[in-house]
Amino acid sequence: MTGPSQPAGPNPPPSTSSPPSLPLFSPELLDRCISCGFCLPACPTYELTQEEASSPRGRITLMRAVQTGRLPLSAPEVSEQSSFCLGCRACEVVCPAGVRYGALLEEWRDASWSGRRTPVRLRALLLAARQRWAIALLGRIRRAARPEPARPEPSRPELTRPELTRPELTRPESARPEPAGASTAAPASADRLLLGCFERILYPRVSRAAVAVTAGLGAPVPAAATGCCGALHAHNGKLDRGREMARRIGAAVPGVIVTTSGGCAAHLADVLGRDRVMELSERLAGAPAPPVGRLMVGGRPLRVGLQDSCHLRNGLGVFGPPRAVLGGIADYVEIDGADRCCGAAGTYSMLRPHDSRRILAAKLDAIEAASVDVVAVVNPGCLRQLRAGLRSRRSPVRVRHLAEMVAAAAASGPGRT
Repeated sequence: MTGPSQPAGPNPPPSTSSPPSLPLFSPELLDRCISCGFCLPACPTYELTQEEASSPRGRITLMRAVQTGRLPLSAPEVSEQSSFCLGCRACEVVCPAGVRYGALLEEWRDASWSGRRTPVRLRALLLAARQRWAIALLGRIRRAARPEPARPEPSRPELTRPELTRPELTRPESARPEPAGASTAAPASADRLLLGCFERILYPRVSRAAVAVTAGLGAPVPAAATGCCGALHAHNGKLDRGREMARRIGAAVPGVIVTTSGGCAAHLADVLGRDRVMELSERLAGAPAPPVGRLMVGGRPLRVGLQDSCHLRNGLGVFGPPRAVLGGIADYVEIDGADRCCGAAGTYSMLRPHDSRRILAAKLDAIEAASVDVVAVVNPGCLRQLRAGLRSRRSPVRVRHLAEMVAAAAASGPGRT
């Protein structure tokens, strides 16, 4: 098997620039790329443009040119491509050399988006994310879930992390757990539910649903008051600050951190370690007593699809658990291209709305072609992006966070959503 042809470009001309006094990119990360081109078909921006510079391979060529002084960091093509990249990390999954492209992109933006070069909209957003008191106040106004006070860490029952391959989506009846009311209460878990920052304000029902479904487990997961985990900062040119914020949460929150955002999960796992972090669907799929109930509409099972979180799937390799959870409460339908970015990409839809909508268009076509009633998501950015896109088309397809779906199933059992 052979990969795509070697790049015809970009081939930056010699420059009078001097190499940076300190390497902008970690050599061990930059040197891993062998320019094979397997990343090109996986890259949404390359698919849009068919231009080498807009592919991971082309961008790494630009990074190398900056590293060696052949191009200045301020070169227009360098600035454009650091911004045009979605950061979805789909290239990492197909890379035979194991290039950690997401880490390279963080270093690139850390150098490019510093000081006055930080986009104005981004500056305001990053500043707002650090105002913990304002987030807490707005969360209360929006009636988001309220955090519980910290308690001494109890003994924690052993949980299994679900397999990261796609499981069978229909459980046999014999394997279904007993209803929650028939089971005896288990000791409280050492896991702590991270309520998030902007999600609490924009989608308070998600936080309330997450508290409800984790409280219904055999080992409840109390909510933790923390603030922003720093993912927003790390992905947008403030790498050190983002890592510092993650470490602060790691020190403040005992046990395993359970989050309702795939992007937050990937960032926290990168800084704190994989054993400290679980995304909500992992927690539900691996719980001793998962929630039960089937969602129905018009006398038939609700047809539900899933939009993967890019960082959750490509960064942590988690894609089986959310499908298993949804398959246990509804008629699960795989949407074509569910693993492809929807164009939200954190701040991307705000910084590059035109390109974001171009990427979203194909996603909306696939969702409508699947004839689903609901698209479930595991990331607040995807929720915002898909909901706005489907509403603009006046589509009957609704968008819900996975926590909301499970809460509806657990609350009503067989019934309507």
